Amino acid sequence: MPLANIFKQDEEVIVVPSVGSPSAENMSWYSSEYEGQLAVDVYQTKDSLVVRSTIAGVKPEDLEITLNDDVITIRGKRAAEAEVPKEDYFYQECYWGGFSRSIVLPVEVKSAEARASLKNGVLTVVLPKVAHAAASVSVAVKADE
Repeated sequence: MPLANIFKQDEEVIVVPSVGSPSAENMSWYSSEYEGQLAVDVYQTKDSLVVRSTIAGVKPEDLEITLNDDVITIRGKRAAEAEVPKEDYFYQECYWGGFSRSIVLPVEVKSAEARASLKNGVLTVVLPKVAHAAASVSVAVKADE
């Protein structure tokens, strides 16, 4: 279920490549098919599971959020505004390109009621929890005769 159409404001993404920060000297690991991993916070409230991430420089139309069973996937891309020759960089720590993150949800959620918002560069996805019966139930033990 894509949620990208729900976003309302400009986006920001800080993408942390899983291999480390690239620099002009250490870009050998990078290829055009590399996909950075999005850094996230996942926490719960009484009624919801919340996934948050800072997403600098990403447009809403460049984001896709899907929910499949107990996994949420956030995927997008961040394009550099200007092409700068590699030899002109002193430092290159910002990641430009595709990124994604899949998270196994620790609690059952109501996927159809998920909502996402983007405010001041922070993506927030709210997933309402499924209400369960009381966590503990007492069962009386009867003696057989």
